[in-house]
Amino acid sequence: MRRIFITGGSGFIGSTLIRELLKDTANSVLNFDILTYAGNNESLREVYHLPNYKFIQGDIADEQYLDKVFNEFCPNIVYHFAAESHVDRSIDDAKPFLHSNVIGTFTVLGVVLNYWRGLPNNSAKQFRMLHISTDEVYGSLGNDGEFTEETRYAPRNPYSATKAASDHLVRAWHYTYGLPILITNCSNNYGPYQNPEKLIPKSIVSAISGEPLTIYGDGRHIRDWLFVEDHVRALLRVMSSGRVGETYNVGGENQHSVTETVLMICNLLDQKRPQTNGTKYSDLICFVSDRLGNDFRYAVNASKLQTELGWQQDYDFAAGLEKTVDWYLENEWWWKPIQLWQAPNTKNKKS
Repeated sequence: MRRIFITGGSGFIGSTLIRELLKDTANSVLNFDILTYAGNNESLREVYHLPNYKFIQGDIADEQYLDKVFNEFCPNIVYHFAAESHVDRSIDDAKPFLHSNVIGTFTVLGVVLNYWRGLPNNSAKQFRMLHISTDEVYGSLGNDGEFTEETRYAPRNPYSATKAASDHLVRAWHYTYGLPILITNCSNNYGPYQNPEKLIPKSIVSAISGEPLTIYGDGRHIRDWLFVEDHVRALLRVMSSGRVGETYNVGGENQHSVTETVLMICNLLDQKRPQTNGTKYSDLICFVSDRLGNDFRYAVNASKLQTELGWQQDYDFAAGLEKTVDWYLENEWWWKPIQLWQAPNTKNKKS
């Protein structure tokens, strides 16, 4: 049986991975999550009854407790998701990001290293830890080019700076101590069960609630959208076949501006849940002052992952976005209880 330890498994991507892993009864999963606002165990309702799933609430920066839980479970695979991940929140208050993303990752690495060193030789050779990170560590692109695994790190906001620090720590623990790690840097994820503070679910939820669809700046900022199920398949492929010590970029190859993305959502909602007063959802769009440290464009080159490991995405943006809109329309039970966090700088001009 594969014993899989997941930090931050109640979050958006982690919960998607857990649901996929538990389709295989050969997998035993322990989800270690502190359950901040972004962690929602309702996302794992369908697997809670399974005998090969266990949840434990805890802080990855709590070394003593993490060490106890980790060594009692005795995993041979670790997926490290746990992190604060919202840029706006990091601008408001960077301290939780330093605590989770930097100190937390440092603590995880220490616990994992001590455990790995105590394993029998054959078990130690088979052990793997995958650290899940973001393309935002690379900074911002102009009109041309793509991020590759060799792109120089140039984070531009507190969130991406702390994720860059965590990447460097993980890589250092491999080169210094030999810890068998892998790293993935992904583009912007979207899909079911994503917290409604992120652009796509926030736009869906706000629109059907009749609230303004706020867009930062002129809305021309470009994101490379990756459907979460495609991302999870990439993570499974990297864990099973990736080369130890290597980094793999995971990109959606779906570049769209923020305004274009919101308009696509509005058009889908016009078709699927037209407003009773006959107005278009796009009438709710308003532009506000740009966010501090807002990167202009992200674009991820995933050719290494594709050529070395044979990964390909299943969803283009149109198909993934429609599936996402359908899910939020059909699952108000999940997102209704979540209080939308109002980002700063949204009380501005309407255009």
